[in-house]
Amino acid sequence: MRTLDSELMEILYGLHPVEEALRSGSRRFDHVVVARERQDQRLEKILEACRDRRVRVRSESREQLTLLARNPGHQGVVAFVRERTMLEIEDLLGSDAAAKTPPLLLALDGVEDPQNLGALLRSADGAGVTGVLLTERRSAPLSAVALKASAGAAEHVRIARVVNLVRALEQVKAANIWCVGLDERGTMDYTEYDFTTPCLLVLGREGAGLHDLVRRTCDHLLRIPMAGKVASLNVSAAGAVVLYEAFRQRRRAQQKGAVSAPESAPAKPRKGLGS
Repeated sequence: MRTLDSELMEILYGLHPVEEALRSGSRRFDHVVVARERQDQRLEKILEACRDRRVRVRSESREQLTLLARNPGHQGVVAFVRERTMLEIEDLLGSDAAAKTPPLLLALDGVEDPQNLGALLRSADGAGVTGVLLTERRSAPLSAVALKASAGAAEHVRIARVVNLVRALEQVKAANIWCVGLDERGTMDYTEYDFTTPCLLVLGREGAGLHDLVRRTCDHLLRIPMAGKVASLNVSAAGAVVLYEAFRQRRRAQQKGAVSAPESAPAKPRKGLGS
């Protein structure tokens, strides 16, 4: 049997990422390093969680933590954890069979900025996204920077890596889930789309947007109307806007008792661009 020391490990830093990783129980911890100069209630909460989970803790100087994290924004805590295991797309498609609400998935078509990736994972967690698809190539890794930007939300989001996003979208559509892309050339405002149905939202690259083949594979293209001179929002801001519209619609429908489980939703003909 391999020990944790012989396995690939990642670094987490920052109060929220480390605290949420401890709370979620989704990571195997090797040890946590805290700054000996910091003594407050927020750090004590992490130390208590480490004691509960029997995670080793040692104290070092802030300068040493900066060297370990390779970033001064560690907030006095750095954790060494086992590398996260990615899910398969089948795990996401099969996770909502007994759910009370239809699946809401998010796919990122080549988002390369780890800050944007982290912000999107934070929005996905807050908006009730049931799974996120990331591409293996030309995509930001789940680095310490991305995890810090997610404020720990990444530890609670179910994430799958796919080699070919177009093939993954076709698999999603075969599971009776609508694929909608966000594109400034879309013909429908995002507020006009019915997000209470099983659906997957596709967001494109910074600046360039969706790849052509991904765009053509989507069933519908949505746009965010802009009142100013700039044509579009940053991808993480745009994603937050649309995901929370989906959350608003679903919450309102749940309050009215109008959201049905995926298995009871009637089959609909595919009318999208990718059909």
